[in-house]
Amino acid sequence: MTSADHIHLVHALDERLRTTSICVAIPYGARHDPAGHGGLAHMLEHLLMSAPVGHAGPLVQHIESLGGSANAETGLEHMLFWAQVAAEDADEVADLLLRSLLSPVLDAATLEAERSAVLQELAAVEADPADVVQDAFLGAIFADHPLGRPVGGTVPEITTLDLDAVVRGHQERFLTAPMALAVVGPRLPRGLAGLPTGRRAESEPPAPVPLGAVRASWPAWPDSFGWVAVGGRSQGLADANRHRYAVLANLLGGSAYSVLYQELRVAAGLAYSFQAWDRGYTEAGAWRVLIGVERGTGPKVVDIVTHELSRLADQGPTDRHLQAALRHARTNLILDKETPLEHVRLLASRALNHPTRWDIARELADIAAVSAIDVQRAAAEVLADLVTVVRPEAK
Repeated sequence: MTSADHIHLVHALDERLRTTSICVAIPYGARHDPAGHGGLAHMLEHLLMSAPVGHAGPLVQHIESLGGSANAETGLEHMLFWAQVAAEDADEVADLLLRSLLSPVLDAATLEAERSAVLQELAAVEADPADVVQDAFLGAIFADHPLGRPVGGTVPEITTLDLDAVVRGHQERFLTAPMALAVVGPRLPRGLAGLPTGRRAESEPPAPVPLGAVRASWPAWPDSFGWVAVGGRSQGLADANRHRYAVLANLLGGSAYSVLYQELRVAAGLAYSFQAWDRGYTEAGAWRVLIGVERGTGPKVVDIVTHELSRLADQGPTDRHLQAALRHARTNLILDKETPLEHVRLLASRALNHPTRWDIARELADIAAVSAIDVQRAAAEVLADLVTVVRPEAK
């Protein structure tokens, strides 16, 4: 098992809760996959949740046999592993979760079973243009860069991935990364109280990978319904004021109050389903609107999105629209805080990126401080290298 100084503990205890939620966050993701081994981190995630843990058997199966739930996700820069169980089962589950992550039994049989599952997952993604377009969008704005890699890897990479490579990834990168373990429940599970609550002293971080130009091209519009992603780069996680992009996403998201909803759905009647988000990474962020478009309407939809971004960059939002977007951004954060499973995921992931303990009051204040000028700046930065990607493409 890795040294305890690789893990630091954060928690929010409430004696009224009858469940315990636990989440471990690790700064290891798809961008760290070795050349030719794309999808390794994602495959490791599958193995860690499926490998037998002592007499309990596969972790997920055991937790769900207790009436709880467990899952994991791999992103570009981090992994999350979480479980939610009845409070009386928290001691056992916390121990099993740590054992599964830190001292797993990784064998060829489990690899082959999970290889099949991952290949089916890739096939499901490939069959859904709403998924494919998002990978293609990141590949365009982060062309020839680790942030442009598909998290799940490719079929040839997964097919040839061997156990030795996965074990090396676990030993050399996963176990050496600083981990955050978060707990939301009535009490700390037994065995976790000795974990340090301060962040581990970190070594010099690796130098960021230089970003090249975006790979923009005019979309080949399909002769059918499709999904279009319109957006560009935002600032990276080091930008202390990057909440402006979340507010911009609310201004141009799918909620009925948004300016894009009014123009795209109400006035023009061109889109039923759309949403916007922003993601921050080390070198930069990604901001985009994702819209379902009928045959022949794609160019008009992109024109409206571009026009609204340009208008916000030139004039900024009205006070009414800005206040609505700020309220929406703050309420989303509060809702996550008040849902134990979302709260524990939030605590763990924030703990990786905050030098001091994350505080929701501070983040709510940071969101409230976003001004119309901040939104103008965000819109201008997204417009600087605007990319449009559609899937499926015309044959």
